[in-house]
Amino acid sequence: MLDMLNRWLKRDPEQNKATVEIYTWQTCPYCIRAKLLLRWKGVGFTEYKIDGDGGARVRMAERAGGKRSVPQIFINNEHVGGCDELYTLDRQGALDPLLQQSAAEMG
Repeated sequence: MLDMLNRWLKRDPEQNKATVEIYTWQTCPYCIRAKLLLRWKGVGFTEYKIDGDGGARVRMAERAGGKRSVPQIFINNEHVGGCDELYTLDRQGALDPLLQQSAAEMG
């Protein structure tokens, strides 16, 4: 259904070149909300479900500068924060440009 809405809103998922990764817990409402925004924008992402996996949580925290809450979101290997930060980037008009850049273009 989101694909249909994106076509209707003239959002082209092909323009999203960024590599997006998100660390989540299955029942976390903030994780669900962050994934919803990414899906709404037609963004493909790699999801790391870390429910009950202490080692995965440690690896996430190492990448996220010590942050242990979920979700933690990375765009082109750059930490952007959690759900609130993702929505703030969107409100500021800064999320779409990030999603349209590939990792090579940022490098």
